[in-house]
Amino acid sequence: MAPSTRRLALREICGYRAGDKGDIANVAIFADDDETYAMIVEQVTAERVKEHFGAFVTGRVDRYRVDNVRALNFVMHGALGGGGTRTLRADNLGKTLGGALVRLEIDVPDALATRRRARPDVSWAEAILRALPR
Repeated sequence: MAPSTRRLALREICGYRAGDKGDIANVAIFADDDETYAMIVEQVTAERVKEHFGAFVTGRVDRYRVDNVRALNFVMHGALGGGGTRTLRADNLGKTLGGALVRLEIDVPDALATRRRARPDVSWAEAILRALPR
């Protein structure tokens, strides 16, 4: 019997860093433990990342494994509409694509799904939002 899984966005289980140069964006995702890293190595391929961005990335996507820090680094060519000074895109930086990549959903075994990344407590903001007039 196959283990039970859930669909989760990468942001629930991975961190990321991103940058850019010219028309190339660089996004690295990081896992907190070896099991999560093995899972993202299997599921987050260059082809899947290319498909995730669709027409937004016009060139190839290269994936580099960085096993010693449990990271996958994606170099996306033709990702910034010609580059920061040439594009008409409103959000034309690699950082924007980093946030977009961690929205990619993958199948996560239930045993790993509970290992979500630590998040800041923002309950104070929820109280403010509830108090606003509607």
